[in-house]
Amino acid sequence: MSALIRPLHAALAATALAACALAAPALAQNDKMAPIAIPAQPTAISLNTGPLPGAKNAESWHSQYGSVFARNVTVATLTPFLPDPARATGTAVIVAPGGGFMTLSMENEGWDVAKALAAKGVAAFVLKYRLNQTPASIPEFEESMRTMFARVAAAPAPGAAPAAAPAGPRPAMNLDPMLADARAAFALIRSRAAEWHVDPARVGMVGFSAGAGLTMATTLSGNDAKPAFIGTIYGSLNPVTVPADAPPLFVGIAADDPLFAGRGFGLVESWMAAKKPVEFHLYEQGGHGFGMYQKSTTSTGWFDAFARWMAMHGWLKPAQ
Repeated sequence: MSALIRPLHAALAATALAACALAAPALAQNDKMAPIAIPAQPTAISLNTGPLPGAKNAESWHSQYGSVFARNVTVATLTPFLPDPARATGTAVIVAPGGGFMTLSMENEGWDVAKALAAKGVAAFVLKYRLNQTPASIPEFEESMRTMFARVAAAPAPGAAPAAAPAGPRPAMNLDPMLADARAAFALIRSRAAEWHVDPARVGMVGFSAGAGLTMATTLSGNDAKPAFIGTIYGSLNPVTVPADAPPLFVGIAADDPLFAGRGFGLVESWMAAKKPVEFHLYEQGGHGFGMYQKSTTSTGWFDAFARWMAMHGWLKPAQ
């Protein structure tokens, strides 16, 4: 693994448990998990990154917060949401849902985002990346989530002594498969750019929570992905080492985010110090996981702000 992203990789692993436990959107109504059949995904394309090593539990889906989530993803796919060719801008965005690397918020942070981008003439691709394994049954999964949440609650404030955490081993967090899936997504889009009316030099990425972490890791890894621009929505704001070819960055987060807010703005400051383009939106309210949920908070406007930012850079019209 590149030394450039090793600290970020460790930070993502350390916060993954919290991200899943705190993924409830502010003002959410129904937080009860209910198993559902795996939805038909006729346009999903396998990324051919292989099955998740050592996986024992099969992919399953559930509903929660009025949305749908995938778990135990063992085979990565990419689902295109293409605009009318007459409106195609040539810009493409890979959409990386969040869920603590244990679930994926496929609807709120995936399909709904992709549909909104396609309506702007942007070819959008929802990345269903491989996940760390969780218990097969919903009751066991919910119990594991309660334990994880207790670990988050026991985490010390800066400078404080640690509280007693629940006994038992911490789940392993191997993030290498997710990074491989993201790289494969960029490669697939560029290989089929003509078919999908995409400019290979205008492929960006936007991610949410853990997906924001994956977006940043993909950017910092120094591999062949090289996104043209990136967006991180309620992701970590920890400082990073910014590469010389860093793309423009859009950051959105709520000030009352229980996971990543209140820890400074290191990521934004890193981009600014490197003299790279960055736009930062700090919403007063919104919590963690607001995504495309329509609420009374100004965080609901993040997508419009993101679209205006893309337009400012010329990505919402064909390249001249």
